[in-house]
Amino acid sequence: MDYEKDKDYAYRTPAGEVDNRHDVSPPDQYRDDGDVFGDEANADIHYKTLSWQFVSMMMIAEIVSNGMLSLPSSLAVVGVVPGVIIIIFLGVFATFTSYLLIQFKVRHPEVHSMGDAGYIIAGPIGREVLAGGTVIFAICGTGSQLLAGQIALGALSSPGSLCLLLYTGIMAIPTFFLSLPRTLDRLNWLSALAAFSILIAGIVGMGAAGANPITDQGSISIALSSDFTSAFISITNPVFAYAGHFMFFILISEMANPQDAMKAAYTLQGFATIFYTVFAIVTYYYLGPSVTSPSFSSLPPIWQKATYGLALPNFLIAGCLYSHTAAKLLFVRIFRHSRHLHSHTLIGWTAWTALVFLMVAIAFILAVGVPIFNYLVGLSAALFASWYTYGVAGAFWIHDTWIGWESGHRGTGEKSTWMHARPGFLGTGYGWSALMRRKGMFALCVGTVLGGAFICVAGLYAIIEGIIEAYATGAVATPFSCSAG
Repeated sequence: MDYEKDKDYAYRTPAGEVDNRHDVSPPDQYRDDGDVFGDEANADIHYKTLSWQFVSMMMIAEIVSNGMLSLPSSLAVVGVVPGVIIIIFLGVFATFTSYLLIQFKVRHPEVHSMGDAGYIIAGPIGREVLAGGTVIFAICGTGSQLLAGQIALGALSSPGSLCLLLYTGIMAIPTFFLSLPRTLDRLNWLSALAAFSILIAGIVGMGAAGANPITDQGSISIALSSDFTSAFISITNPVFAYAGHFMFFILISEMANPQDAMKAAYTLQGFATIFYTVFAIVTYYYLGPSVTSPSFSSLPPIWQKATYGLALPNFLIAGCLYSHTAAKLLFVRIFRHSRHLHSHTLIGWTAWTALVFLMVAIAFILAVGVPIFNYLVGLSAALFASWYTYGVAGAFWIHDTWIGWESGHRGTGEKSTWMHARPGFLGTGYGWSALMRRKGMFALCVGTVLGGAFICVAGLYAIIEGIIEAYATGAVATPFSCSAG
């Protein structure tokens, strides 16, 4: 069936009937009538207020965080050259997938989270899998930041002063309260502070490593051979260090001008790739193969206090962004299209507070109650970050091209998805014909999906092997252990 586009971006059948099911706009036009939060002119709570500058600060605060501190130890496993190649490659790869995700969001303004995107390409099952994975990964991210705060508070305190479990609880309390604002714009300046915090901490850490080297230049390895498990666990460190794409849709949904989202992504990826590379090389050069993860713990005590103290605001705000993301996904899912989303109602605020508390509480319990929580974070990174940061972005582009976005309109059947192709999809604007017109991009996106699958499977194997080895060697502590800080 042939469709003719009219001035309102609807499509008319040969009989002259308007088919509103396929009502779309050009990729560069963001239509407010299909937006997640709609027209907020008369709303009590306004979500769509973020500028791209502050979104970039939030991305940096959340992504360039404690994951950075594991990168020097990755170089110690595989050597300088392979390690740097991996860090730069994953940074460029993440920039490409950022572009794909943002284009998908602009084309589908109704998408608020990975769950909504999953529904578009895979129906109800896709929605539940991607939404559930987002919540799980965000909770694990919150727990990881609580543990980073525990380490920082332990370094800042006198030895033996408090139980480490209590430090985790101390971090959880402000994480909960700072996550409570309903809109992300309330975290604007705190995110800028967090981004500045980790930048200064990293610079001071590199300076401290240079002033207190614990190795000579001869022990630095250009390349090292290693068993697959150790090597791939070291690769999951930079994968996790770039793992923030899962919250891109939620951030962009609260932008005043979503068309500017790519500016924020370029700022993030450019900063992260350069900073990660410099930090990993300099720290490894001076601290050598014995550098620990987190690398600040390899510094003399006085410098540990300085660097962890400077990084502490970042750990706190990053944890807030993770927990806020998990709660926001569920809150919007429950109250979408209801007055509780935009009004100060008792039900709305009670539900929001309960969701934030639940996310932080679960993260705290996992962080202190699961002896292998660090491995659990690695598992979540392999299982979810591999797809959210890399693999699934390629599937989004393939989906939109298959149903006809590249020709300016969507498919012709009742099911406008790549899983339900109809004969009309074989025309010049749809299906394989559309994909073959852009063979290079199609190949890149297929490679993106396959790359995400490889990171997922190989990462799971390596992390599970690491867990088995940890139990075999007795390296696993008891649940809720209270060693002195």
